[in-house]
Amino acid sequence: KEEFVPIDPNEAKIYVCGETVYNYMHLGHARVHVVFDAIQRFMIYKGYKVTLVRNFTDIDDKIIAKAIEEQSDAKTVAEKYIEASLEESAALGTIPAAFYPRVTSEIDNIIEMIKILIDKGHAYYKNGHVFFETKTFKEYGKLSRKNPDELEAGARIEINDEKRSPMDFVLWKPNKHREPYWDSPWGTGRPGWHIECSAMVKKYLGETIDIHGGGDDIIFPHHENEIAQSEAANGKPLARYWIHNGPITSGHKKMSKSLNNFTLLRDAAKLYPYQTIRFLLLNAHYRMPLEYSGLLLESADNGFKRIKNCYDSLTYILQYIKTDKLSGIEKQWLAEADEYKEAFEKNMEDDFNTADAISSIFDLVKFINTRIDVNKPEEISRQFVKTCLDELLLLTSLLGLTFNDQSVAFDDKELIENMIKSRQAARAEKNWNEADKIRNELLKMNIIIEDTAGGIKWKKI
Repeated sequence: KEEFVPIDPNEAKIYVCGETVYNYMHLGHARVHVVFDAIQRFMIYKGYKVTLVRNFTDIDDKIIAKAIEEQSDAKTVAEKYIEASLEESAALGTIPAAFYPRVTSEIDNIIEMIKILIDKGHAYYKNGHVFFETKTFKEYGKLSRKNPDELEAGARIEINDEKRSPMDFVLWKPNKHREPYWDSPWGTGRPGWHIECSAMVKKYLGETIDIHGGGDDIIFPHHENEIAQSEAANGKPLARYWIHNGPITSGHKKMSKSLNNFTLLRDAAKLYPYQTIRFLLLNAHYRMPLEYSGLLLESADNGFKRIKNCYDSLTYILQYIKTDKLSGIEKQWLAEADEYKEAFEKNMEDDFNTADAISSIFDLVKFINTRIDVNKPEEISRQFVKTCLDELLLLTSLLGLTFNDQSVAFDDKELIENMIKSRQAARAEKNWNEADKIRNELLKMNIIIEDTAGGIKWKKI
């Protein structure tokens, strides 16, 4: 652990590697979104101006394969899953990033960085390819702590006979038949995977940033290669700090599309609200693996309901309190309540320990429940209840947790809206039995509808 000292005392510049968009977001992706959102929220609370950039890889072999499978094109496929990712990230309660750059919009910047690497002797051209020569970067392996002499071409290192060394990696590749391509000084083709992030970091945040992050599965080779490219091109450190979250596991194996053991976020959201999923993802320290199961999701739902019930009790009792003035004992209690806030902040300042921060919230909930009886509003003051409520809302909001989640799985939205239209049609025809039947079916889906002067409104309960 190191003390966080940003380049600018008042600003934190953060770059987070985003998804390669050829499918919907799975829980491993969701964890990256939630972890870095919690980090961003706490930094804003501590007074920093935060500029967070999250990219999308919107051209890749897997996207091209998905386009063929869906009888579509790479651009259409990428746009479909980018839109879905943005929707689901919002449903998880994340603050939007400052920028969402895409590879296909950054080709000119990528080409320019490749030119610099060639001119400086760090990259070479061969038969339509441009490769980074790792032996020219003496510190290669410093992030992953791997010895370059011991590294072998692995699953995520592209093996290519054109390379001078197995550890060299591609910056530009020639296009194959029917693949998307762009013009370059080295012929038509498209960028390699690693160079995109180096070019985007430089354009949107500068040559050296405060925090670079992502899942720990891309420390090597992706982030290692980013460091080599960026520092060889710019002559400056890429990032002052690196933050990597641990994986979501299923059956104690990393959840991934390649292993086909993943759970899509939207599928989990059919079982429980997005806020419950967010609560689950924050219930372990970000660096640790988190095993996913239906049982753990149920446990997280019960835990979050404990906090929500406390919130509901506070808002309920506020309606009936008669006195505003604090009593002597309440003043002592409020001093005690401040200790839970201090514990929360201390936990978050200790490498963003959201798990222990949540424990501090539970301690606050227990404190509130033992001092407030909703059946005896005459024994408590408005000021005390309001102060407790404000503190609970502050701490939960710093973790992005809210108590009015109305989100539903996106696959269900169209169904719900069509059912509501059918109910409206039945009412127009005075078919009250059919209208009531549809309302009851919606209730079984935890959806309530309200007939208002402004039209039909619905929400998830």
